[in-house]
Amino acid sequence: MANSITLEERGESFQPRPITSFARREGRMTPAQKKALEHLWPRYSIDLGTGPLNLAAIFNRQAERILEIGFGNGESLLQQARAAPERDFLGIEVYRPGIGHLLLRLKAEGLENIRVIHGDAWEVLQRALPNPSLDGVQIFFPDPWPKKRHHKRRLIQPSFVDLLECKIKPGGWLHLATDWQDYAEQIKAVLNQHAGFNPLANEGQSTQRPCTKFEARGQQQGHGVWDLRFKRSVDS
Repeated sequence: MANSITLEERGESFQPRPITSFARREGRMTPAQKKALEHLWPRYSIDLGTGPLNLAAIFNRQAERILEIGFGNGESLLQQARAAPERDFLGIEVYRPGIGHLLLRLKAEGLENIRVIHGDAWEVLQRALPNPSLDGVQIFFPDPWPKKRHHKRRLIQPSFVDLLECKIKPGGWLHLATDWQDYAEQIKAVLNQHAGFNPLANEGQSTQRPCTKFEARGQQQGHGVWDLRFKRSVDS
């Protein structure tokens, strides 16, 4: 696939996915998180317009750009942005309490290489991010939807991987992590059948991925973790 090809040229419409991959629950926001959303949102957020974003203008530089889909409370984004100030990080999240938590930490630590988008990753990728504009995409512990009748709600489906192929630069990478073995098997099946991605070796715990509190609790309970890495093909 040529780098300039668009979803429209592939015959795909810009319609939102009919089945969401996240539950429509948000949880309680603390007063501090509410205040952060009111006062820090303009500083650290990206409000979506009608066309592709100019990421160089948003970050005011050219740099390697990493997207995290579903960043939770932002632990992994914060650790990576702190460790790699030469990189720019984008985070997409649907739940406002997690966004508020991250905004507070960004202000406290003075980090300027993270920008936050509130929304459904499917729509953000389709409508806002240019083709191809990302050096890497990471999706850590997406909702596993464990009941079989809900598997259609899982984020990693062939159509979503098609979308990721458009957005990740040739030679870039996709890194996923899950603590559900059957979801890991589904992810491997979908990606291994996709011409746009090639599996990378060294599955298992990642030395490049921060260990979040969520993961640490799971490890204490004996949960396994599957880190799955793929390289964006340079030929597709």
